[in-house]
Amino acid sequence: MGVVQLQFSKTQKVRLHKAKESLSSKMNSDSLVTVADSIHVNHEDGVLKGHGTADLDGQVVATLCGTVERVNKLIYVRGLGSRYKPEVGDIVIGRVIEVDQKFWRLDINCNRNAYLMLSAMNMPDGVQRRRTALDELNMRGIFEEADLICAEVRGLSHDDIHLHARSKKYGKIYAVLQLSTGQMVMVSPYLVKRQKQHFHHLEEHGIDLIIGCNGLIWVGEHVKVKDEMEYQVNLTEPAHKKEEKNDTRREYICRAANAIRLLSTLGFSITLEVIKGVVDLSQSLNLEIHDMLGSEFCVLVAEKEAERRSSNKRKQ
Repeated sequence: MGVVQLQFSKTQKVRLHKAKESLSSKMNSDSLVTVADSIHVNHEDGVLKGHGTADLDGQVVATLCGTVERVNKLIYVRGLGSRYKPEVGDIVIGRVIEVDQKFWRLDINCNRNAYLMLSAMNMPDGVQRRRTALDELNMRGIFEEADLICAEVRGLSHDDIHLHARSKKYGKIYAVLQLSTGQMVMVSPYLVKRQKQHFHHLEEHGIDLIIGCNGLIWVGEHVKVKDEMEYQVNLTEPAHKKEEKNDTRREYICRAANAIRLLSTLGFSITLEVIKGVVDLSQSLNLEIHDMLGSEFCVLVAEKEAERRSSNKRKQ
């Protein structure tokens, strides 16, 4: 997981507690509950009480710590330590754990099996065609055990999750037999909110960021298919300039990964805006990468986040 164990001094504990109190007052108090907290509902709508809720003296109360979820008239509490609960359209990152005759089985941090069918993905040649027996024989040449794959949830059944990767943005993001060009960070799935965009390309840094709804987040070097003209231009670039760019890129990858770990430790929602804010703060303080996981910087991040949310609330 991305949680970091920190030791705080008395002064830091006071500052952190004050920042979190400020944050909790600005959050929707009904969205995050602890045991026995009341959940505001409109009883005229005939609400349905789901998992993590109970009826006490005519009020709906929480029976566990977590976030309140509402689906039409159903209200339930999703536990903070619960595993990922998929929904159709979710962007997920999974690790291949089995290669079968017509599908790959993936671990996506869920209590159900996830399957990517051979027929539900783009072929390496990019041609739309029927899958043949030769394609089935060559499946291990596309994905093999321990490869990391980005895909989208296509459908759900009682025991299985069906994925698809019919777009160029999906597919392999890390091959176990190749040198790593990035870092994978695992956080609690409840920290990742479903948004319109989960793929981010930070063009100024040459970085790709994939925020999986299942709590797996990839920070890595941007990969694109280079045409012949781009290749010729790159050949003329001095070697020392290429190395400088690579060093800067690697540094940003490490800073972004540590920012995600720190946000996970604080229990903050993980979005592109917040990640970039933490990275920018570390750079403005000329902080070493490993010092980003220190207790003092953790307190500073909490205080800056409280200021940011307060500023956003005033603008609204």
